[in-house]
Amino acid sequence: MRSHDPEMNDLERRARRRAGAKLGWYIHATIYVAVNLLLMFLSAQSPRGWAIYPAMGWGMGLAIHGLVVFVLTTGVHERLVQRERRRLMKQPGGTPS
Repeated sequence: MRSHDPEMNDLERRARRRAGAKLGWYIHATIYVAVNLLLMFLSAQSPRGWAIYPAMGWGMGLAIHGLVVFVLTTGVHERLVQRERRRLMKQPGGTPS
């Protein structure tokens, strides 16, 4: 059901984008765990324990992905949008219709 209110449409679009970003992180984390469990199993079969290296490297990427999705985009993005909205409202013709 689509609303005719532009603010509600914008809110719905932003909510869907955030939910999609969070779902993307959950999928990334699930694949990380599954692959690294397999690598740990394979590493245990060899004389040298090498599985920690890909887990650490990929883990840093997963942590950065989580930081962006759960920390940075929520507060920073909203503040930037509000700042731009105020700036546009001060310009000639910037009043809402």
